[in-house]
Amino acid sequence: MKRSEKEKVVEALHEKFSRAKAVLLTDFRGLNMSAMNELRSQLREASVDYRVVKNTLMSRAADGTDMALLKEHFFGPCAVALSYEDPVASAKILVKFSEDNAALEVKAGVVEGQVIDFAGIKRLSKLPPHEVLLAQLLSVMNAPVTGLVMVLNGMMRNFLNVLEAVKAQKEQA
Repeated sequence: MKRSEKEKVVEALHEKFSRAKAVLLTDFRGLNMSAMNELRSQLREASVDYRVVKNTLMSRAADGTDMALLKEHFFGPCAVALSYEDPVASAKILVKFSEDNAALEVKAGVVEGQVIDFAGIKRLSKLPPHEVLLAQLLSVMNAPVTGLVMVLNGMMRNFLNVLEAVKAQKEQA
């Protein structure tokens, strides 16, 4: 690869590293081509960009971005998964794929400026989808209002029961 081509690759990677919400590093040694294609198609469906990049080019592209925090992991064959929308999607796919294919090793990652190791990526992959998290948040926010309505409704019901009891007493007397 010529120097000018390398510079273009570094610029493109730097721009992608700057935009990405989650960047996960993997070691793909031992994966055959069909497994690699299957992984790429799964990641592509989730709008995740997966690239094999030379470590020297990745190191240069990482300067000035959050990816610079992962430079110690730039050794051996590295592939990088870049997620621009949902940081959890890439973690879910890579963790599941690594459980099915022992050859894929998820090294580490950066999620919204925070470095996480494989254990953190595994915890991240267990998070429910974005819509479910929003529904849970809304139910928590709705709970106090619902509780207040129930208390007020109970007080009115009890007051009506007292009035009914007084009415029944007066009718008997």
